[in-house]
Parts: sequence; C-alpha cells; structure tokens
Amino acid sequence: MQCPKCQSTHIRKNGCNKQGKQNHICATCGRQFIKNYDRPKGYDEKTKQECLTAYVNGMGFRAIERLKGVHHTTIINWVKSAGKLLPNANEPEPIPEVAELDELETFVGSKKTKFGSGQPLTTLKKEF
Repeated sequence: MQCPKCQSTHIRKNGCNKQGKQNHICATCGRQFIKNYDRPKGYDEKTKQECLTAYVNGMGFRAIERLKGVHHTTIINWVKSAGKLLPNANEPEPIPEVAELDELETFVGSKKTKFGSGQPLTTLKKEF
C-alpha cells in the first residue's frame, strides 16, 4: 500500500472511521487515508435535467425533493449554476413619472362604513 500524497510505503494503522473502515497514516508525510476510498458519484445528468425542468414548470424545491429524492439544497445550487449560464437580462423599462389615481382616490374617499378594525362596535354605559 502507498500513501496517495507522497507515494511512501511506510504506512501504519490509525484506528477506524465511523463506517468501520480502517484508517491508515503515512509515517513520512502524516497524511491520513483509507485503503479503498470511492468519492461520492453525484447525480446523473438525466436526474439533474428532470429536476430543473420541474422547477421551470413551477414546482417547488421541496416538492421536487419528495418526488426525485434529491435534497432541495442541491436543486437550489443547480438552479443557481444554470442561471449563471443565461445571458444578462435587458434593463427594465423606466417607471413613468405620471400615474392616474382617480379611481383609487374616489373609492377611498367615498367609503361609507365607519366600522372595521379599530372602530368600536358597541359602547359601554356606566351606571352609578
């Protein structure tokens, strides 16, 4: 067995990890490693595309998580990375300086009801 960092063969055992696999340590460089380490593979492109398509069609992150079994944070990261690939959006049109508010003002000004939140419905009489 060789150290993955310095390729030295001076290796010692160094306990076990949480999954019960044997840890090793290189006596030369101090690097700790396990014998057969397989990096996490991630998700295939088909699953990624299905999740992104579901998001574009209006499905929520947690709903996609329940449907596909992919953590919602992973989906959020995929959406962010896909958004960076899109071209920059055009600037929004400027807000007009003049607006017509006649209908809104008339409606608020002609309210007849005096009751509602903050207005008392009944009055209390004090008897002496």
